[in-house]
This record gives sequence, structure tokens and C-alpha cells, in this order.
Amino acid sequence: MINDMQNINNKKEILSLKKNRDFKKIYTYGQHVVDKNLVLYKLKYTGNKIRVGITVSKKVGKAVKRNQIKRILKEICRTNLDYFKTGYDYVIIARIAAGKCDYKQFETSVLNLLRRVAKQRVRKTGRK
Repeated sequence: MINDMQNINNKKEILSLKKNRDFKKIYTYGQHVVDKNLVLYKLKYTGNKIRVGITVSKKVGKAVKRNQIKRILKEICRTNLDYFKTGYDYVIIARIAAGKCDYKQFETSVLNLLRRVAKQRVRKTGRK
């Protein structure tokens, strides 16, 4: 019984970023990597959860298309939880080319970006 409780407490969980100040902080101080479909920002924070924010511009398409892209990206994050480090904030930005992508292309992009951002060195100061 105690082992089951410990497994539940150690389980990784994704929380959603909602506050504008959190997004701005990640944009200013976070590391970022880019490909043709997505931009990924990553920043360490004090908690022990994984927080992910997803942004899709109006340039990508109408509301239905933007929401579809957000749902796909959320599902990719949920199913590939092992690639995300706990204690970090992530922001995924869909670029204009993302409007023509399918699930597999998004998954490939996200996983490649996560691998690339993990290899980057940590910057000491933010961009101004």
C-alpha cells in the first residue's frame, strides 16, 4: 500500500502555463531552439513539476485550426512525458508552417527540439 502511494507521488505530471508574466519570463530568460514548424523555449523553475505553455498565432489559421494544433501538441506532450525534465517550464510556439503539419510531423519536431534544447548550455543572462 505504501509503495503504491510513493509511485503516485513520484509520477510525472504536466501543468499548463496560463499567466502572461510566466510566458514573458520564459521568453526573456529561457533557452530556445527553432525548426521550420515550431519554436521551443525552456527555463528552470523552483517547482518539481513540468509546466508547458502552447502558443499558436492567428497567422497559422482560423480558431478551429489553431485549437486543433494546440490539442495535437498537448497530446504529444502527454504521450512523450519522459522527454521532459521535471522542474522546467516549456513554451511551444507554432510557426506559420505548422498549419500544414500532421500529428507525426509535430511529434518529430517536438522530440527533435527537446533533444536539441537538452544539449544547449545554460545562459546566465536574459535577452533585452
